[in-house]
Amino acid sequence: MNTLTDRYLAATLRAVPAPRREEIATELRAAIEDMIDDRVGGGQDSATAEREVLTELGHPERLAARYADRRLQLIGPAHYLLWQQVLRRLLTTIPGAVGVIVGVVQATVGDNPGGAIGSGIGAAFQTAVQIAFWVTLSFAILERTNTPLTLPGWHVDQLPEMPAERDIRLPDTCASVVTVLLTLAFLPWQHFRSWVRDTDGERIPLLDPALWTSWLPVLAAVLLAGLVLEVVKYRTGRWTWPLVVVNALLDLAFAVPLVWLVFTDRLLNPDLVDRFGWLRDGDGLGVAGRVTVVVVAAITLWDLVESVLKARRSAARTGGW
Repeated sequence: MNTLTDRYLAATLRAVPAPRREEIATELRAAIEDMIDDRVGGGQDSATAEREVLTELGHPERLAARYADRRLQLIGPAHYLLWQQVLRRLLTTIPGAVGVIVGVVQATVGDNPGGAIGSGIGAAFQTAVQIAFWVTLSFAILERTNTPLTLPGWHVDQLPEMPAERDIRLPDTCASVVTVLLTLAFLPWQHFRSWVRDTDGERIPLLDPALWTSWLPVLAAVLLAGLVLEVVKYRTGRWTWPLVVVNALLDLAFAVPLVWLVFTDRLLNPDLVDRFGWLRDGDGLGVAGRVTVVVVAAITLWDLVESVLKARRSAARTGGW
């Protein structure tokens, strides 16, 4: 009859190299018997002693890994921190870049603006999965082959400085930069890759093409200045009154011409207005213009008030400008 010890030995030996099984079986059986004898000598019955000894030894495969000097973790402590660092750096840059490129290609060359966002997200996700798989596989191979990594040792000079208190954080700056870049990209995209077509199948630009020789370059320059402001804001780390003034000037430099173009019916392409009856007939164009003005004014006012409030809080905390 097979005892618990026999079953435990069989389960353990299955997970060790065949050439060492006889040696390990003899050593482990003797160790188990000695531990059982010690407990029996202390007054326990043999069945209870055997069960407690085997429970104390733990899972057979974990014990076999100790005998075989086999790691039970995919990435061990010797390589884990480097694996984490490499993976974090790759995942925070490459998938996003791939997603943006695929989305732009789909919206322009692929003539699929409706599916551009989905294609970009899908490409970014697939890229992230591939990066995670191949980086992890590479480090797992290094772990299993005991490949030494001749990396410089850590020393106290590598300690980072104490983080400065910031009002303007990187995610907020990234969101603002992406918004400005998308707005800049929209200007040429709506002209060359508009989804609106006339009866002959030709694309109809959304904005009046005549604006390319007047206001659109001005608005694009204001947006580029806004990008510079976002970078300066992030490097400064907080709102200051000079930044509030520059931000207000840029907001007004963009909003005022836009509102004026809307009120004078010069923003939209006349061919676009003729293409849609709800814009052409009645007061459709006027309603669309008034809604646009309200939205632009609300966004501009919100941005101005928010910047002033944040500058006041920052000045009250730091006691400066």
